[in-house]
Amino acid sequence: MVEKASATRPQQRVEKPSTGKLVAVKGMNDILPPDSAAWEWLEAKVRSLMARYAYRNIRTPIVEPTALFVRGLGEVTDIVEKEMYSFEDKLNGEALTLRPEATAGVVRAVVEHNMLYEGSKLLYYMGPMFRHERPQRGRYRQFHQIGAEVLGFPGAEVDAELILLADALWKELGLRDVRLELNSLGQPTERLAHRAALIAHFEQHADLLDEDARRRLHSNPLRILDTKNPAMKPVVEAAPQLLDFLGEASLAHFAALKNILDANGVAYSINPRLVRGMDYYNLTVFEFITESLGSQGTICGGGRYDYLIEQIGGKPAPAVGFALGVERVLELVRESGLLPVAPAPEVYAVIPDVAAVPQAFQALQTLRAAGVSAQMHAGAGEGMGSMKSQFKKADSSGARFALIFGADELARGEVTIKSLRDGSGAQQSWPLADLAAWAQTLQSNA
Repeated sequence: MVEKASATRPQQRVEKPSTGKLVAVKGMNDILPPDSAAWEWLEAKVRSLMARYAYRNIRTPIVEPTALFVRGLGEVTDIVEKEMYSFEDKLNGEALTLRPEATAGVVRAVVEHNMLYEGSKLLYYMGPMFRHERPQRGRYRQFHQIGAEVLGFPGAEVDAELILLADALWKELGLRDVRLELNSLGQPTERLAHRAALIAHFEQHADLLDEDARRRLHSNPLRILDTKNPAMKPVVEAAPQLLDFLGEASLAHFAALKNILDANGVAYSINPRLVRGMDYYNLTVFEFITESLGSQGTICGGGRYDYLIEQIGGKPAPAVGFALGVERVLELVRESGLLPVAPAPEVYAVIPDVAAVPQAFQALQTLRAAGVSAQMHAGAGEGMGSMKSQFKKADSSGARFALIFGADELARGEVTIKSLRDGSGAQQSWPLADLAAWAQTLQSNA
């Protein structure tokens, strides 16, 4: 039965499409070959590493209720105040937001699906995030993160394992120009005492504060410590340090973390001004930083967030996690000269005559089924192009071998295999019926 149109259903305004050339939204970039090969390479490295640490993949929606981020990240954070892509659903008026980060969504999913009922969870994710800020090197309006979240474990050993996991990834990628900074934010009662001391300190130096700092003074003074304004450096460095307000339990947690890192040879420095950008952190916070990317030096950051699960509506449970910026990590890999070469097909089919196409297809399918990457020459119209032009394309494809499907060879049930990369140009004939055996030889010599 066809549903009748509702008289109360809001009418959506349809904009008339422009006739000009359409381009991507500013700060939201296409990732094209061969660059996409580097993304696949990094993602494969991460998947392999996460499997070795027994982390399992979670995938959450790109769009979430706006209230999730207001409640989870904090109303007075830069992300919520200035950077979120938020809109009203035209059909039901619901306030929605393109996710600016993934932790809140992961926690929402864990709570909604009662995932901790079965016990603690080790999870990881990959995907795009969205923040409305000025695009610059390594920082875009659509950017990508890879992250790990551990939910249900309270101990410092879990914080340490996450840091060791990230450190292992830098080694896997061959990166050396990365340093680790640590701090502890303690617990809420300790931060309240520190907060009062911070407000008193900054009030005494109000004439030195910039507009952002004055706005945050009574709403979120801890974030003033994270200012990037060099003119405020002296007053920030003179501010009371949170580490001086930590109680015995918080100090013991921090000491246990440092002991594990020391035992595993992971170098770090203590940065008492490190606070991170979200309100949900407590105890451990950390960042991995490079000097090779200019002002955008943080490539990975995270920490413990033991109260977020309860804030989002779940039963109280501890949690800790990190996220790394994919664009920044790949930029650092590129700066270090470590980007892998884009993969090339192992064989390229040269087809002198269109009549040979069915047998060429059959041969290439045999090779692909045996695990060999093969590219077929695509001709224009009914012609396949000259042999010279086909060999030129075979060479530019990067293939190791050209498979020549000539009429004489096919009449004998054979294909000619020509080497393209060793400089010899050596050729051999091989039975079409036995191409799987050749594929085995090819892979064993790879």
